[in-house]
Amino acid sequence: MTANPIVPTIPFDDDGAHHGFLRLPYSRDDSAWGSVMVPITIVKNGDGPTALMTGANHGDEYEGPIALQELAATLKPENITGRVIIVPFFNYPAFRAGTRTSPIDRGNLNRLFPGRPGGTVTEKIADYFTTVLVPHADIVLDFHSGGKTLDFLPFAAAHILDDAMQQHACVAAMEAFNAPYSMTMREIDNVGMYDTTVEDQGKVFVTTELGGGGTATAKSVAIARKGARNVLIHAGILSGELETGPSIELDMTHDDCFVFASDDGMIEPCADLGDTLEAGDCLARIWPVDRSGKPPLEYRARRGGLLTARHFPGLVKAGDCLAVIADVKS
Repeated sequence: MTANPIVPTIPFDDDGAHHGFLRLPYSRDDSAWGSVMVPITIVKNGDGPTALMTGANHGDEYEGPIALQELAATLKPENITGRVIIVPFFNYPAFRAGTRTSPIDRGNLNRLFPGRPGGTVTEKIADYFTTVLVPHADIVLDFHSGGKTLDFLPFAAAHILDDAMQQHACVAAMEAFNAPYSMTMREIDNVGMYDTTVEDQGKVFVTTELGGGGTATAKSVAIARKGARNVLIHAGILSGELETGPSIELDMTHDDCFVFASDDGMIEPCADLGDTLEAGDCLARIWPVDRSGKPPLEYRARRGGLLTARHFPGLVKAGDCLAVIADVKS
């Protein structure tokens, strides 16, 4: 059986704060014996739970990397019980390129799990997390936002799971994160996702969508920073009190929450994020871009609810997700 070639440069089990890399050999034109060096920090103090915290699963999403870089630089062993594994730039090649997928192999890390130890660079990263890091963890927090192509209301999310006890634990961790919105959701495409791999191992898993447009804001970073700290407190790893405020509960479990474009063109938004819609309300109009004098095509809500996500760039292609509408729980 092929062994994963990734080697950590720091210990997993020694007390203290350790900063280093996951070194993945990668021979290429400019470095025959080169490596991909994925930054990692491990902070440990005695026996206790382990939290695995990741950002930049997609390389154009920045709230997680910012919050986790700060956590890695400031978290002190004496303030925790247990262990925190911090990987700010999960798909490091994609992060350095500022792209959703890796420039090395075009791999979308969040669609290649459980990975392959003898596969592409992205598949090797996925396999290492599947077989080495996730098994160490009791609770996993994976930060996401909309990247360059989507924009979201800022929410933390837990998934609908077959195991009711595991789902309850995930929902409790999501609520502890305390984003402005808390989403219970079913993924429309969970094949190959990190989420699925983590949940299949029985772990507590929380994910987020904290904005988008290929950048971060002061507000979205503050949400990520607070949420990371809250999750560690909730897990019994970090001392302190939860910082909480109001969070609107949302539900996104039906196919008709999603509206996809069937046409190429230029988007005219007819509703903004956070707007309340009724079924049949106009979400957007798509104007042709190959000629003038032709009317736009209207796209309407398939259900009522809160406009929770939208396509971000001004141009859209057929097949793109145009909008997502979530139910507000009563």
